[in-house]
Amino acid sequence: MITRRQFVGAAAGAAVGAGLLATAPRRAEANAAAWFAGTAEDNGVVYRATDFRKIKPVWRRQLVKYTSSEPQGTVVVDTQNHFLYLIFENQTALRYGVGVGKEGFKWYGRAQIDRKAIWPGWTPPPEMLARRPELPRYMAGGPDNPLGPRALYLYRDGSDLGYRLHGTVEPWSIGSDVSSGCIRMFPEDVIDLYQRCPIGTKVLVLQHIAAKGT
Repeated sequence: MITRRQFVGAAAGAAVGAGLLATAPRRAEANAAAWFAGTAEDNGVVYRATDFRKIKPVWRRQLVKYTSSEPQGTVVVDTQNHFLYLIFENQTALRYGVGVGKEGFKWYGRAQIDRKAIWPGWTPPPEMLARRPELPRYMAGGPDNPLGPRALYLYRDGSDLGYRLHGTVEPWSIGSDVSSGCIRMFPEDVIDLYQRCPIGTKVLVLQHIAAKGT
């Protein structure tokens, strides 16, 4: 479960779509255009398509063997190894590479997808605006919105946890601890996941362990 310290730290840092303030590698950011290959259209919105030739194979969406006690259809996020699994039958899962919370913003526990949005808008929470007053008070959905083409909103007991599974405009950040608690995905991957996860989908975010074997 999320501890009070983890929850307060993460929520204060970023509740809705905190990926905007991610610290991406400066070299990758400086060469951002190299990570895209043309454009694609989704629901009338034209966005930059990820150049998967530049993405390490480990982070690409793929069917893998995966043993879990969670039922079929559950989303399991392995924050330590930067993978999101959608559990299939026969000990298999569809695995996606993800970016997760940076130090001080990690969280774990169970949740449920109770809301979904296509090209969602983004409203920075007051805590974020206090730190970054130059941010817009609201950003409409679109190709430059930090939530990307889809957002799946995580709830527990009917309450919005402030965390989302969403897209990113920074493909180089997948596979890193970069966000303020949200789980970010390639735009193409979050579109795929959105189609596979109905409202009510169960989500388990595994505890982030500092080092393997500890």
